[in-house]
Amino acid sequence: MKMRLGWLRFLLVTLAFVGFRAYAQERVVISYSSVEAPNANWYIAHDRKMFQKYGVDVESIYIPSSSTVMNALIGGSVRAGNGSGGAIAAAAVAGANLVSVASFINTLPYELVVQESIKLPVDLKGKAIGIARIGSASDVAARVLLRGLGLEPDKDVAMVQSGSGAERVAAFRGGRIAGFPSPPGVIHLAKGIPHRVIITTAQLPKSLPFPYACLTTTKSYLVSNRETVRRILMALIEGTHFFKTRKEESKRLLAKYAKQTDEGFLEGSYVGNEPIYERVPLMTREGMEIQIKEALLRRPGFSLKFEDVVDESLVLQLQKEGFIEKLYKQ
Repeated sequence: MKMRLGWLRFLLVTLAFVGFRAYAQERVVISYSSVEAPNANWYIAHDRKMFQKYGVDVESIYIPSSSTVMNALIGGSVRAGNGSGGAIAAAAVAGANLVSVASFINTLPYELVVQESIKLPVDLKGKAIGIARIGSASDVAARVLLRGLGLEPDKDVAMVQSGSGAERVAAFRGGRIAGFPSPPGVIHLAKGIPHRVIITTAQLPKSLPFPYACLTTTKSYLVSNRETVRRILMALIEGTHFFKTRKEESKRLLAKYAKQTDEGFLEGSYVGNEPIYERVPLMTREGMEIQIKEALLRRPGFSLKFEDVVDESLVLQLQKEGFIEKLYKQ
């Protein structure tokens, strides 16, 4: 009897594996928008061959800034990518056919790093803040933090597109910008530069719900390739599990993809991001509705609702099937 049960388990596992392998057909191009820790589950899933495990043959590429990833999705050069709620809402208001199927981080853990000589908010007037790109998560964070200081972005303070966190630090070091929004850990790359943190999102009078790291695709691709998107989602959920449960290995992969060896950066990035990664990547409705409202200011009269840009049915399906619970019981 035990032998029969053993063979049955072996057969079921083999059939599942063959099913995943047999499913893989076309090569799917996917993209992550940052080499920093909030996107770690994307490159962990790639590096640890989790996409292949779930039967998807992917080409995983790095496209700096979620707003640029949205353009690649719209153009069809990328089938699934990481985007922030702000970038998704802005693209949708402009007419893009995009939909988010999962949100792995639902807050903005940022701080505004400025030159040491800047003591008061008024000292920032007439100066420039470095962001990744207009519409990116860093752009949203910078605007929220500046308003928290009583300053108006673009009017009181210029917003300059400066690239990734490390590139913003380089621009800061060179004096091209007076400050930059920093996610957890990045401030450690500013060693040797006189600086201070003038405000953090934690200091805002109200918590900041924000869909920060979202698996996004087009509505048409989701309809015609739902199973592919489901398998990509499974790999990213397992990548999240890896990040949350295997600290040192995750830090090594962060060092590899971010091309940074500073221990303060690696430790700060991990400690600051691990708790906010969602086990069940459902999106914050409040946070997305805030981004939709902000985006609609640019197109008066246009109608856009949460349900127009978010489809959580795949996450709910995997949750119901026990996929996520089984991962965390391993």
